[in-house]
Amino acid sequence: MYVASLLTSPDTPTLEPALVESLRNAWGGGDAIWLMPDVAAEFQLGQMPDNLADVWAELQNLKVDLLVHPVEGRKKKLLLADMDSTMIEQECIDELADVAGVGGKVAEITTRAMNGEIAFEGALRERVALLSGLDQCVLETVLNERITYMPGGKTLLATMKAHGGYAALVSGGFMAFTGPVAAHLGFDEHRSNQFVITDGKLSGDVIPPIFGKEAKVDALDDLTAKLGLTDADVLAVGDGANDLGMLTRAGMGIALHAKPPVQEQAKFRVNHGDLTALLFLQGHSAEEFVQ
Repeated sequence: MYVASLLTSPDTPTLEPALVESLRNAWGGGDAIWLMPDVAAEFQLGQMPDNLADVWAELQNLKVDLLVHPVEGRKKKLLLADMDSTMIEQECIDELADVAGVGGKVAEITTRAMNGEIAFEGALRERVALLSGLDQCVLETVLNERITYMPGGKTLLATMKAHGGYAALVSGGFMAFTGPVAAHLGFDEHRSNQFVITDGKLSGDVIPPIFGKEAKVDALDDLTAKLGLTDADVLAVGDGANDLGMLTRAGMGIALHAKPPVQEQAKFRVNHGDLTALLFLQGHSAEEFVQ
């Protein structure tokens, strides 16, 4: 059995009951269940629809996300989440570069790396080198003044953990940011890179090894083994090319507001909902959310 999930942004709810009923009837689905009025609904199906790609594209024009996924095992036990442009709304290294006066150059490299046009590890070293000489105190300033959280993050973490889930923040960014972000949102642990800092200034180098695409997959393997889980128990979410390894391995890998090349390769995409979409996809209604 499959479940068809229809989702939209909680800030601008546009999911019409008539749309849900029309699609349910066309696909011969079961009764519609509303998880949040005007925001999230679902119905069960006996088979995967042949015209899913076409319907998905039509609904994107209405700012509605459509995902069809297995009913069995939909509630996940391990959350692996990217940080930049996923759990937070910025790319931390781009914000640091802006303060350092090299924002344009670094942002261009970031975009190319997240689109998969250049290798992540080399791109990271190139960007960090441009930050050489930046005062260490700027890290805290950027964290406090420039970083905002993606809507729904705290609710996602609190609800999954209330149901026995484990959550790890796995980022190609830096511990100066993943530590505070993980603590604020309620992650059980965080894994990322570390700047080399000498005499209170960034040296322009990174402590090896680089935490990139393969390291995120290694984190999946490590944590599933430690917790006695399988890939099917994992919910992974990210937006960049360095997330594709864990997204394709996880039982449910969500490309959240992702770069176009990532959307092309990811099986599941959420372009309009916020992080609470990951709870709706697991069958939680808004009334069950833990705030």
